[in-house]
Order: sequence, then structure tokens, then C-alpha cells
Amino acid sequence: MDILGKVIGVFSPERAYKRAAYKQALHELERAMSYDGASFSNVHSNTNWYAENLPAAWADAGERDVLRARARDLERNSDVMNAIVGAFKRNVYGAGFRLRSTVESEELREEIERAWEIWCKKENCDVTGTQSFDSLMRMAIRRKKVDGGILILKTHTAGGFLPFKLQALEVDALDETAVAHGNNKVIGGIEYDIYNKAVGYHIKQFAPDGFTETETKFYQAKDVIFYFTKNRPTQLREVSDLAATITRVRDINEFMRSLAVKERLLACLSVFIKRDSPPTTGRGYGGVDDGYMGKTISPGTINYLSPGDDISVVQPNMQATDATAHIKQQIRMLGSGQGLSYELASRDMSETNYSSARQGAIEDDLTFEEERQQLKDVMDEIFEEFIKALYLSGKLSDGRPADGSFWEKNRYEYSRHTWIKAPKKWIDPAKEAAANKDALLTGQKTFADMAAENGKDWKEQLEEMAKIQNYAAELDVDLVGQLLGARKEEEAGDEKDEE
Repeated sequence: MDILGKVIGVFSPERAYKRAAYKQALHELERAMSYDGASFSNVHSNTNWYAENLPAAWADAGERDVLRARARDLERNSDVMNAIVGAFKRNVYGAGFRLRSTVESEELREEIERAWEIWCKKENCDVTGTQSFDSLMRMAIRRKKVDGGILILKTHTAGGFLPFKLQALEVDALDETAVAHGNNKVIGGIEYDIYNKAVGYHIKQFAPDGFTETETKFYQAKDVIFYFTKNRPTQLREVSDLAATITRVRDINEFMRSLAVKERLLACLSVFIKRDSPPTTGRGYGGVDDGYMGKTISPGTINYLSPGDDISVVQPNMQATDATAHIKQQIRMLGSGQGLSYELASRDMSETNYSSARQGAIEDDLTFEEERQQLKDVMDEIFEEFIKALYLSGKLSDGRPADGSFWEKNRYEYSRHTWIKAPKKWIDPAKEAAANKDALLTGQKTFADMAAENGKDWKEQLEEMAKIQNYAAELDVDLVGQLLGARKEEEAGDEKDEE
């Protein structure tokens, strides 16, 4: 029995016995637990680890706004945060996606692709006329990483190439004060039916200053694209994608700030005044002006001390090498928490070779592909709405089907398409080209796969190759002979190097 138990036993033996029995039972319970992670034992450092199983909507609602505000603060002030967000923006969307219509009619395909190219200009696709489609998508990726999501309204207004435009809104616009609407429930500004399917959005309207709220409007779900990641079945609203690593970003910032202050102190002579004994005459410590109040020390200055005073030099002990190792480890953990390699998160390639860089790029691309696929779903929905507007505006050469079959069949036929992403730069072009050659010869890749990786459509590439060959033949230029000659010279050079 411990000391406290003995003291209790002096005054109340019964309570001391119950306390000892309880402690023994608790000890046996700890030993009987199947999972160490579920224990509250000091052995597993779980003593103060308390967690609750709450629906995602409950767990997120009280902290969503705080996380978003802090993430935005770091977005404005942290270079590390912008390195992470920028990596996603560059790799998920980058130079953009090219639309490739796959309708059967070649004439109709060209019309759709040409119309899409025109509509994607800022004056045609953005209701504010300030952002092109590419800019809107890049902003959507950024807001999803920082805020957790973004709202995109499908608006049908006059003016522009088509009576269809997009309006981007921050998630702050959702009216969380909205109450039940009919038999539906409204949670966080979103209206749900009995199956928890979103049927509408209650969105606050603001004056151009962004602060003055004018009214709240209801938009049907078919007119709103809510771009966010759903991680749990019970999740209804967005949570910042950076929530799990936001504290680490702040830790890095605070450490770097302290380190900068330390280095500035080392660049100058910093002292504290030490007195042997307090003055006994005059106003003393209560208000004597001894010449030090408000004074600072600048490099190269020489000052006199008062009689009986001494100085102590401030000399922080931490070395720069220790700080570098600490920062690298923090960024490594931050990157891994977001599914990124250290090299991509830090832009530090000093410790990589071709193999490690290639493996890191492959793993990073798996992370980006998940985000890329979700973004494609958003782009698909926008494109389908674009096709409707294009058809209704009478800008297709085949006109409107007399039997009205467009809504049943033609809209799906017209909407057939693929997205071709702009190609990434190769780490080692020679090795990548050799690998693609072997993959093509062994059937691991097709010509269409290689064309897509280069950001091209395989049919267009073949047509372009045929045009070049035909034009070369007209000019009596032997392209094949030149290529074979260059190949023989290269092989001869390789043999000479081997010798």
C-alpha cells in the first residue's frame, strides 16, 4: 500500500480497502487488454490520451473554422506552407489539361474542341471576367488544400460566347444559420434529404467589399459543384487538407523565427548589466536615471559603465548544423504527412541520384493522381454543362434533333471526351527514351500510352507525322535517311568510347 493509502487507512480503513481493491482491479484490467493502444497505462504513454467516437459532422463542425483560419494565416505568412500547396497546384493541374472530344463525327469533334477553347477564356467562362478556366482550376486546388473545399456555381447569364459561366465562392459563403427547409434538414448551410444527399445550398450574398451581407439565396444542388474530399461516411462539410500537419508548419515557422533572432544576436555584442550593489543615494532603483534606460548596443560602439557595474555576454550554444538537421527532419515529416517526398516538399535535391529521384517522383505522382482524378470529376461536370449550353445556343452544325432526342441520347454522345494532361519534364531524357523504347517493343506500352504521356493525342500525332513526311517528300528531303545516319554516328561514338 502506498503512503496515501496508509494515511487514508488511519481515518477510514474501509475506504483504504476499497481504494486498494480498485487499484488492483484496474491493474488486472490493464493486463487483460488485447490492444496496447487502448490501454491507459504509463508503460505505453497513454495515461492522458482520451478520445471520443463522434460522427464526422459533429467532430468537424466546432473546429472547421479555426483550422481554416489558421491554414489561411500560414498561407499568407509561411514559405513552407506555400511550398506544399504550390507542389499540389503544379503537379495536379500544372500547365493544364487539353480536351479531346471522342464523338464519332470528325466535324462535330472539331467544333466542340474549338468552342471549348474559346469558352475557356476569362471573358467567357468566369462570371467576373477575371480568370480563365485554367486559373479557376488552379485556384480551386489551392482553396481545397487550404480551406478544405470551394463552391463553384453554374450560372446562366447573358453575354460572352455562351450563356453559361462559372462563379467561384469560398466555403465561408455557406449560411450555417439556415434552418430546416420543408421536410429536409439543413446542416452547415447545406440542405439534405432523408438519405443525406445534398439537394440544395443556402449561400450568403455579399456586397463587392466582401463584408456586407445582403441576403441568403437557395441554389439547387444541380447548379452547385462542391469540391472537397470526403474521408468518412458521416462527413458533410469540408475540413482543411492540411489539418493533420498544420501544427508542424507552425512549429517550423516558430523555430526558424527563433533561429533568425539568435543569428542576429550573434552578429552583435549583446550584454546584461550586473550590479555589485544597488546605489544608496539619489532616487535609487525607484527612478534613478543611470544612463542605461532605453539604450541599445550597435556593432563597433564603445560605451562606459557606471561604477560597480559588470556585463555578461549572451552566447547561445546551439550550432547551425543542429538547426539544419532539425529543420530537414521536420520538413520530411511534414511532406510525408501530405503524401510527398522530402525532395518535393523542400526542393532540396542535394542528396538524390537518378534512381531515388525517379522513385520519389513515382510515389509523389500516386498522391497527385488521387487529387487529379477528383479534379477531373469536377471538370467533367463543367464540360457536360458546357455541352448543354453549346447545344441550346445553336452553335453546333448538326442543329437540334427534330424529335427532341438530345436530352435522352445526344447529350451523352456529344459529351464523350478525355482529358490529356500536359507532359512532365523528364529527369534524364536519354534514360526515359530508352525505357519507353523497350516498353513499346515488349508491349508494355502502346503508342497511344506514350502519346498521352507526352500530352498529345495519338491520332493527331500520327496525322502530324504523316504531314511532315509528305511535306519532306515534296521538298525531296530524306528524313528517314537522316535519322538512320544520325543513329549510325551515335552507335559509332558509343563503340569508340567503349574502346
